[in-house]
Amino acid sequence: MTHPTEQEIGQYIAEAGKAAWEVPDLPDDTAHRKIETVGIIGAGTMGGGIAMNFATAGYNVRIVETTQEALDRGLKVVRGNYQRSADKGRFPQDEVEIRMGRFDGRLSLSDLADCDLVIEAVFEDMELKRKIFTELDSVMKRGAILATNTSALDIDEIAGMTKRPEDVIGLHFFSPANVMKLLEIVRAKHTADDVVATCMALAREINKVAVLVGVCPGFVGNRILFARQKQANKLVDSGVMPWDVDAALNRFGFKMGPFQMSDLAGLDIGWSKGAKTQNPIRDALCEMDRRGQKTQAGYYDYDENRRPIPSDVTAGIIRDITGAEPRKMDPEEIIEICIYPMINEAVKILEENKAQRPSDIDVVWLNGYGWPADKGGPMFYGDMVGAQAVLNRMEQLGAEDPEFAPADTLRKLAESGGKFTEIDTGGLKV
Repeated sequence: MTHPTEQEIGQYIAEAGKAAWEVPDLPDDTAHRKIETVGIIGAGTMGGGIAMNFATAGYNVRIVETTQEALDRGLKVVRGNYQRSADKGRFPQDEVEIRMGRFDGRLSLSDLADCDLVIEAVFEDMELKRKIFTELDSVMKRGAILATNTSALDIDEIAGMTKRPEDVIGLHFFSPANVMKLLEIVRAKHTADDVVATCMALAREINKVAVLVGVCPGFVGNRILFARQKQANKLVDSGVMPWDVDAALNRFGFKMGPFQMSDLAGLDIGWSKGAKTQNPIRDALCEMDRRGQKTQAGYYDYDENRRPIPSDVTAGIIRDITGAEPRKMDPEEIIEICIYPMINEAVKILEENKAQRPSDIDVVWLNGYGWPADKGGPMFYGDMVGAQAVLNRMEQLGAEDPEFAPADTLRKLAESGGKFTEIDTGGLKV
């Protein structure tokens, strides 16, 4: 493994961050659409957090909910967030009222008709999003930008519900949206150049780190996350305990491993009572009302300080469902099994032209998923360990599951001794 200096890593990260703003096929003189009023659909955790970014930057925000109760609840959370910041001295107390004064709560989508940009931030449900975009198409003024905050769904399908797919774009904020820096801007098949240019400029104004990506399941960040999660689940199915997987990834430098993260987010996301999903262990935990930190039990047990404690209950459920005896695995092997598939998936994303450049993938993971800065990002880390090491592990994992077969470009890099950070597949193509 090569060990670049702190200075070399810092320089790479700075250059990667700068490059992410550059969109090579977007003419410099592309006009921007005028954005004055921003509409947000949904005042929940996501919608409220997104709205705060714009209100903080001085934009008028019209926020829509289905009931007055939900609207009041959402705006109360926003006010609480601002108040806490003011109490910590981040801005003067009178700024709380100034920012709240930019919010206009409504109960009908038609009240968004004259907004310049609308961001839909409802549940990850395709039918619901299709319905909303069909309605937006009929009520929104011409030239308005119609954005979806989906984290994984097909934006081309969502845009297809309108007669103006050129106005539709993905703006994937990360939770909590008022804190997290990353914004994945998803360019769909028909998204107009001026919509892309306007959204990239807006991202700067609301103090985000923007990365332009293409449409594929999970886009760049979550697609790579899904690969890691799948391998983590396979390890548990084979008898490795969730806390051993997390401990290995903590050692690698992640503040949270996959199961710590699941407990924090809530195990019942995308689950309903009696559901049989692809993750029977998670289903069983949820049925026992072990839904993560919020119920003080998930994969882990939690004490009153939310400190995670390995759970005998979970260990028993894993044994009952998988039939596997608990086993220990070397942390370095766990790291390879979870991290190398991320690198391989990133290479496939580049092969499919769903990212502009390798360093953009690193920017996504550094700013949206807590990738340890001393390892530069999945592509940079790939160069630290070398393509051959990644290929060796992927050939083994691919033999077990064809979904993890080594990418063609990975084989070529291993043969030529090439670098992941220098892969050039021609940029983003929609």
